[in-house]
Amino acid sequence: MLDNLPRGTIVIEDLEIGMTRHLHKQVTDHDIELFAQVSTDRNPVHLDEAYAQDTIFEGRIAHGMLTAGLISAVIGEQLPGHGTVYLGQTLKFMAPVRPGDLVRAEVTVETIDHARRRVTLATRCLVGDTVVLKGEAVVLAPSRKFD
Repeated sequence: MLDNLPRGTIVIEDLEIGMTRHLHKQVTDHDIELFAQVSTDRNPVHLDEAYAQDTIFEGRIAHGMLTAGLISAVIGEQLPGHGTVYLGQTLKFMAPVRPGDLVRAEVTVETIDHARRRVTLATRCLVGDTVVLKGEAVVLAPSRKFD
């Protein structure tokens, strides 16, 4: 994975509206197989090329939640980072991710509620210039005062 900043924690007191972090990950056949094993989702559209050729996708695609997991990696490792607790996430899958695709997962701070330690984050994943996933996350951010 290629990230734009080191892993760690940005406490809520140091967050700013518009702050953005990202990572890049090439999705491999091995990633898809591992995700199928862990999730027990063995839908053949992800694992069987002959089957997937006869679908709307005309070939294998990665699990949508595998792609969404890259958003979780940015939130849990970079923004806000270690100590962050997910409270909610909306997702809209816009286009498929295929084996071999290089995915860019991005997170941007939209709102900060200091009193409740809640941060709303715009989330999206891209393959090239194509948005493949977009959504919004709400998290409980770590605080210098309490953690």
